[in-house]
Amino acid sequence: MALQLTFGKDKEAVTFGVGDVIRVTQRIKEGSKEREQMFEGTVLKIRGHAGNKTFTVRKIGVQQIGIERIFNILSPALEKITVIRSGLKGVRHAKIYFIRHKPRREIEKIYSRASLRK
Repeated sequence: MALQLTFGKDKEAVTFGVGDVIRVTQRIKEGSKEREQMFEGTVLKIRGHAGNKTFTVRKIGVQQIGIERIFNILSPALEKITVIRSGLKGVRHAKIYFIRHKPRREIEKIYSRASLRK
């Protein structure tokens, strides 16, 4: 994998990289109420240094519209990050923008080929 990032404390630390499919759980405060919101997608890029490190996650939403969100790794609103599927084994790029212009079927084909190489 091109880039990897570690989130969390010692025991519950999660390492993920570009190309991984992850689920980000975020705490949202609306007035006096708090709730958790999940966002699941592919990590497109990781950028920044030390305290200013961010990562971008992309998912395909309703009616095949792509949705991208940028998360700050040190944000207190981030509750948990779970790796759903390990990334593309053949990714040599730090930023996989080429996935933006591919349909879901083609992306799934790339992931299945990568799982055969392991």
